[in-house]
Amino acid sequence: MAKISRTVEIDAPVERVYAFMTDPNNMPEVWPSMVEVSNVQRRDDGSHSFDWVYKMAGIRFEGHADAQEVEKNRRVVSKNDSGIPSTFHYTYESVDGKTRLTMEAEYTIPNKVLNKLAEPIVRRINEHEADVLLQNVKARMELAEEAPAAEAHVSAE
Repeated sequence: MAKISRTVEIDAPVERVYAFMTDPNNMPEVWPSMVEVSNVQRRDDGSHSFDWVYKMAGIRFEGHADAQEVEKNRRVVSKNDSGIPSTFHYTYESVDGKTRLTMEAEYTIPNKVLNKLAEPIVRRINEHEADVLLQNVKARMELAEEAPAAEAHVSAE
């Protein structure tokens, strides 16, 4: 089983980052290889389930994710049993008004991918994907933080 752990500090409140990340409809916006999300079921505590389409090493996979452990604004554990068997742990920590978001993933590299590329290459691609995902979340959340101030400045002119 392959593992990835990445952390990013986001200049936005933990409640906003948590709300964004627990809405699966946002995933294709920030996750480069997430092709599609459908059949989203969201609950008030941040738990959710959804169907997904993802490309790994250019190969299309379909699966279903289910958030099974949730502590609002603190932690979400989501499992995928089909497509690409995996478990994602997202931890949200408030630090001086900012959010420290940690993503830990454990996943099985499907044989279809291993037949195409060597395991070390696939692992490196997936690590890069995790870095891009978190940087995209950071940019999206920090841009949203700046947008109201920019709009206020424009309307004041």
